[in-house]
Amino acid sequence: MNLLVMTGLILFLMIYILMTFDVFNKTIIVLIGASIFIALGFINQEKAFLSIDWNVIFLLISMMIIVGITKNTGLFQFIAIKAAKFAKGEPVLILILLSLITALFSAFLDNVTTVLILTPVCILIAVELGISPIPFVISIAIASNIGGTATLIGDPPNIMIGSAAGLNFNDFLINLTPVILIILVVFCFVFYFMFKKKLVVTIERK
Repeated sequence: MNLLVMTGLILFLMIYILMTFDVFNKTIIVLIGASIFIALGFINQEKAFLSIDWNVIFLLISMMIIVGITKNTGLFQFIAIKAAKFAKGEPVLILILLSLITALFSAFLDNVTTVLILTPVCILIAVELGISPIPFVISIAIASNIGGTATLIGDPPNIMIGSAAGLNFNDFLINLTPVILIILVVFCFVFYFMFKKKLVVTIERK
């Protein structure tokens, strides 16, 4: 391994560690790291520019805009509260419904944002019912990952894989969505039997 490769590897590890520990703003760290790589000649400027996948970047920007607008309307919170009312305060049923809603949103929107928006509502519902919010938060996190895998736009890695492999939305829909639906059903059954005896509340709480 020559000196140039070693230097590049050390620099990459330093950037990765700084990002992991959130020492500075991640965007600034990445931009500075990329600039150093170009300045030191690890990759030339033209090749670096041509390596950028603009399809992925603009699709992610579009998704963030849609999520930002939708978040401000209160749609996520509205649906979560409606689901709790529909379940008539039954904790396990609320948990399953919120998991399904999270999976559905995550299939078409950024799953991290979906979790961040729905988690406070789930905690609020759990507190009102007088039970631990941990099962709700865990179920939402898992459901988000499951749902996000179902479509091309459900998760940034899906977008990058689809762009690199030349896969379109229908390719993901045909090959992944049926499997994800089965996994989601199994997940709901597992969580139902795990928590049906643990999440018990009084009629007054409901």
